[in-house]
Amino acid sequence: MQRLEPVRTAAARAPRHSGRAAGFSLIELLVVVVIIAILGLIGIPSYRQYAIRAHRTEGKAALLRLATNQERFYIQNHRYSDTIDASVGFAMAKSEHGVYAITLMTTNGWTQDYTASATPVPGGGTDGVDQTVDTDCTSFSLTSAGLKSETGNQPASCW
Repeated sequence: MQRLEPVRTAAARAPRHSGRAAGFSLIELLVVVVIIAILGLIGIPSYRQYAIRAHRTEGKAALLRLATNQERFYIQNHRYSDTIDASVGFAMAKSEHGVYAITLMTTNGWTQDYTASATPVPGGGTDGVDQTVDTDCTSFSLTSAGLKSETGNQPASCW
């Protein structure tokens, strides 16, 4: 006589787990959250310092571009421009991303020399880092003679 085996369903053939359900425990989740918080505390200040240094470069580059365009203007007109406009390569009196305001001063209206300055604009820029908090290099200046100056707590590291 042939013996009949009971039919086993797919659920019955699946391996049996111990009484523990699949997933993450609360402790494991808290460990991951703490690790992410520690990485954030390390990463955010580093990013902020990087962005501040990049913005300084933007301000200095705007002054150097203005100086180059002023020399070009001088060759054509035998004087420096007394305004920041399209004639010296600026649509607005700001740096490329709007982080610094660029000002131009001539001596007593005499356009044979100038001093250009870059000062941070409150809330300027698109990356959320406000450059006005930079106390190491607060502003930059460049004269028609090529003299560079800066203000701040650590001016030697600015230019």
